[in-house]
Amino acid sequence: MAKAVTKAFETQRHLAVQAGTGTGKSLAYLVPSLRHAQGAETSVIVSTATLALQRQLVHRDLPRLTEALAEEMDREPTFAIMKGRANYLCLNKLAQPESPEAMLDDGAGLDGGSWRERAAQRVTEWAQETETGDRDDLEPGVPDDVWKAFSVTSRECLGASRCPHGEDCFAELARREAADADVIVTNHALLAIDALSEANILPDHDAVVIDEAHELDDRITSVTTAEITARVISMAGNRVKALASDSGLTDLAEEFTIVTADCPEGRWTDMPEPVSQHLTGMEDTLRRMREKIARAPEGEQKDDPEKFAERQNLTNHLSDLAEAVARMRAVFAQGNPAEHEDVVWLSRRNGDGPATLAVAPLSVADLLRSNLFGEQTVVLTSATLALGGRFDVMATQWGLPTGTWDSLDAGTPFDPAKSGILYTAAHLPQPGRDGLSPETLAEIYELIMAAGGRTLGLFSSRRAANQAADALRARLPFDLYVQGDDTIGALVDTFAKNENSCLFGTLTLWQGVDVPGPACSLVLIDRIPFPRPDDPLMQARVDAAKAAGRNGFMEVSATHAALLMAQGAGRLLRHVGDRGVVAVLDPRLETKRYGGFLKASMPRFWQTTNPETVRGALKRLVQQL
Repeated sequence: MAKAVTKAFETQRHLAVQAGTGTGKSLAYLVPSLRHAQGAETSVIVSTATLALQRQLVHRDLPRLTEALAEEMDREPTFAIMKGRANYLCLNKLAQPESPEAMLDDGAGLDGGSWRERAAQRVTEWAQETETGDRDDLEPGVPDDVWKAFSVTSRECLGASRCPHGEDCFAELARREAADADVIVTNHALLAIDALSEANILPDHDAVVIDEAHELDDRITSVTTAEITARVISMAGNRVKALASDSGLTDLAEEFTIVTADCPEGRWTDMPEPVSQHLTGMEDTLRRMREKIARAPEGEQKDDPEKFAERQNLTNHLSDLAEAVARMRAVFAQGNPAEHEDVVWLSRRNGDGPATLAVAPLSVADLLRSNLFGEQTVVLTSATLALGGRFDVMATQWGLPTGTWDSLDAGTPFDPAKSGILYTAAHLPQPGRDGLSPETLAEIYELIMAAGGRTLGLFSSRRAANQAADALRARLPFDLYVQGDDTIGALVDTFAKNENSCLFGTLTLWQGVDVPGPACSLVLIDRIPFPRPDDPLMQARVDAAKAAGRNGFMEVSATHAALLMAQGAGRLLRHVGDRGVVAVLDPRLETKRYGGFLKASMPRFWQTTNPETVRGALKRLVQQL
């Protein structure tokens, strides 16, 4: 893999590498990256999807590696970390005592003794002693809505030259430290912002390594998704009132709630006329308010820098809102909305809560093709890239230009056929909408008892995980933890330390859980994780593929499921000494034609459909421990 990455940098050809757990893939791309950075006198960007990998690279792999390579290179290698501005404490926000209260989630400010007040107070106290301002250094952390009161996005930021606290800005400090580093570790979101922005967010570079590349599509989609809610508009209106006369946005927020009250959830292929008229007025008002707020009174920057800072911040925020509304309206402006590059949908919290109107790109392939792959050499790697045994599925999703890339399967240090069993419970009823069947619950119980606990249960929904836990907790002689009982990190740590325990959860646990050893000897998957049929963006992508004459189910739904199945099955073997079973309680893996595609995406375990065989294997494994 190291040789392939080196060749990719030298020939300026993109590279996709599948490298299983335990191959040392981070070292295989970091060594060539450091070598290329010094040879080309530039930086190499390394992008990750999760904070866990980011921390591993910055706190473990790179410190050891730079020390080990110091005598082998012209100079000691250097590295730095860069995150989006929203990850850093904003000194300008902190200097405005009104701001944190106004930005809190309930919109009512800090009420005496509330948990929000206590969390906000901790941030304020931490701000006096932190040297980084990095949210990850605040332990324990605080909820997102509290942190937002003390941070700004890149669009909201005034810029160091105009901000009264620009010289001491934590985000700017991190940026300066990264400016001349050989390797700069960042995340997919910031990489996307840099690729899509006309400004240079990241330092100059000619090569990018994308680890956890299987999550690239979702992360880029998230960055390019915009939402409008009544609360967002109302809060913007409150901020406008503090700087100007009544903006009318508060009335628009109330009207938004009224006009969307009876609107259907899901993707919109037609916009109701009342909503269309409302959004037209909203966009005009937002742009008018933006122009009004942008005109600062003469001398305000010098005489009242805090007010001037809020003015610039709000100007950018109003621009973002106006652009989001414009994107939504453009989908229905002309032609067939089903063929537009953006998708619009409406959702409600818990099914009957306030409406959220969202817009997202139908595909990010064109964005990445022109803005990422057309500008620099890109290496993409993950333990799961060859879906159905082929790299072209993910390459198409990313938008990798034909003929510009190579691929490599670096293999795995494990022997899945000798270390693991893939058991498909073909005798069970096909999963339905009414939750887990009595037969499935009985199967789960028998498997867990055979394994002596030691079970990670991966469920397709929170409802299914809770149903299984409620049905089995009293019957099992083992501790059973469920996602939601505590933080994910705490639950995984407890599960790993309590060898005979069970941990049940949903999609959060399908990726990133690393529990080597006998504590995780059985991985249960309740059903094939196809996207929900009411997922508007996925359904839009299926429809677009069908309209183009392709197989929408295989291209979108089966690919989504294959990626998650590969990730979920990958939780079993985390060390060369690990042994165990992946049990799929969905007979469709065996009975449907697409089952072969899904199996080809997973580790090549020994396979069986015989329940007695798999229970016997688990019991023998327990006896050997």
